[in-house]
Amino acid sequence: MHPILAYRGRLGAYLTAWVPLAGWLTGALHQSAGYDWVEAAVLALPLAAVYAFICLAAWYPCRVASPRLVALPRVVATQAVAAALSAMLWLFLGDTWAVFLEQFPRFATVGERFPRAVPVLLAGGALLYALAAALHYLLIALEDTRRAETQALEQEVLAREAELRALRAQINPHFLFNALNSVSALIGSDPRAARDMCLKLAEFLRESLRVGAAHSIPLAEEVGLAERYLAIEQTRFGARLRTEWAIAPEVQACPVPPLLLQPLVENAVVHGIAPSMGGGCVRVAARRSGEMVHIEVENPAEAEGRRAAGPGLGLANVRSRLAATFGPAAALEVREEAGVFRVALAFPSPTGGRM
Repeated sequence: MHPILAYRGRLGAYLTAWVPLAGWLTGALHQSAGYDWVEAAVLALPLAAVYAFICLAAWYPCRVASPRLVALPRVVATQAVAAALSAMLWLFLGDTWAVFLEQFPRFATVGERFPRAVPVLLAGGALLYALAAALHYLLIALEDTRRAETQALEQEVLAREAELRALRAQINPHFLFNALNSVSALIGSDPRAARDMCLKLAEFLRESLRVGAAHSIPLAEEVGLAERYLAIEQTRFGARLRTEWAIAPEVQACPVPPLLLQPLVENAVVHGIAPSMGGGCVRVAARRSGEMVHIEVENPAEAEGRRAAGPGLGLANVRSRLAATFGPAAALEVREEAGVFRVALAFPSPTGGRM
């Protein structure tokens, strides 16, 4: 769409810029054609208004003869022809207007002196058209730059969404593999517990598939999923697995990527509870500090088991999803101290905002 007509503010500024040009044309006609100031103003002001809209048509040759698309000689030739045609049209309209004014006694001799105004109208028309063409080239360049920036942002968003979908797709197979191992471990020793675990697993998978398609879910819902997962593992580990939750009320409605906590509590069980004969406690805490939400997952540290297992897919997946969703504003910190392994997340979540 036309870069000036598309915006009301631009059209107003464009027409305002023609006010001093109309004054210049009035003075030029007064000096060159011998018109008095009233005659020059009556002749010049309507012509300036009409030519302001004629020059809007410069957008079309500017689009066709863009310096990025055609050679410079063709650009110059195209604009020269357009300027000549515009000036000649303006001259014709000026002559017609002068003839029309002759029917009024006050302007009876305007038409007779009009030939002396022809050079001014031709030269001025070509110059004004050139200025209008330069303005249109500038506006077209600005529009193209803005469009390129918008497309770049859209591509970045699409790339991030694709990355998030790929990372999310890694979660369910990884979790299912570990859960089936847990079921397999119980089948021989406790078939009833294995059956109960299968039912809980089916319920968890149904719920995780439901929320997995969402862009974000409330933290309270994410905590509920993590509780379901730990209930599944409770069937396997019994008293060896203890849980502790410290979720501040003000963060429960904060949006988070779905299944963000599940890999962390899964790692806590696999690397903290399973290798320990005495088991331990998995603690999950969440709080708000300003516009940042902080989540911590703690479990007993088993150095030998962790060295054997390595960091695993879970932490790398969570780190990548945080970076893809929140960018550099998010952080994931892993530390081990006093026999406790702690994973701390921090990401922005303005009060009342959406992710």
